[in-house]
Amino acid sequence: MADFDVEFIEKDDRTARFVVRGLTPAFANGIRRAMVADVPTMSIDTVNVIENSSVMFDEVIGLRLGLIPLTTPIDEFGPDDTVSLSLDVEGPEERGETVTAYSGDIQSSDDLVVPADENVPIIDLKRGQRLSFEAEAVLGRGRDHAKHQGGVSVGYRHLQTVEVGDEIGEYDDREPNIVRGVIEEDGELVPAEEFGHDLTNRYPDSEVTVEDVQGAFVFSVETDGSFSVDDLVTSAVRSIAARAEDLETAVQL
Repeated sequence: MADFDVEFIEKDDRTARFVVRGLTPAFANGIRRAMVADVPTMSIDTVNVIENSSVMFDEVIGLRLGLIPLTTPIDEFGPDDTVSLSLDVEGPEERGETVTAYSGDIQSSDDLVVPADENVPIIDLKRGQRLSFEAEAVLGRGRDHAKHQGGVSVGYRHLQTVEVGDEIGEYDDREPNIVRGVIEEDGELVPAEEFGHDLTNRYPDSEVTVEDVQGAFVFSVETDGSFSVDDLVTSAVRSIAARAEDLETAVQL
């Protein structure tokens, strides 16, 4: 696979924005699709309800549980692996009060697979109500079901460059010149939010021309906490490489 130039603009554990140079539009979209559909995550698949005396149907509880992100170490689990989880929460002793069952109340048989966030609400329980269940989490991909989509927000756009032209006349009217994403100025990457997305704020006295930088794309990526941004991006690229090798082998047969 060819080498590409990657430059991060901002990054933390769950979100990142970076520029990749040397891509075709088709390959950029392939990376986006791989991040959404190809990187596997663990998610609750079956639920055995022991007791549910809340006001919510078992099926609705099951839907909520399936949408709780679970931490998924990359390459630690296979398609046939399962992890058992359980929860047992009772309502308050006093009438008029409530107890909320949160994702953090779920117990896991494997410390590697736990709720990515502890404060996802499942159900409010009143006096005399109880929610108790056992569940199994399985490995799956976003192309099979949305609950396995670890890349919850993945997008890209062309990197843009700005060419500064002549000064505008003193009495000329200025129309807003709105841009999104990131611009490149003398080799420096500048997020558009730094100037309110309006180039007239950055270049108040000059005419400007905005053009796409060919082969350069700005990716904005966010995960649901199943894994880090680094794991999401590298796993997506590896999946593309693996499919390319499979195709090469098939063509040579």
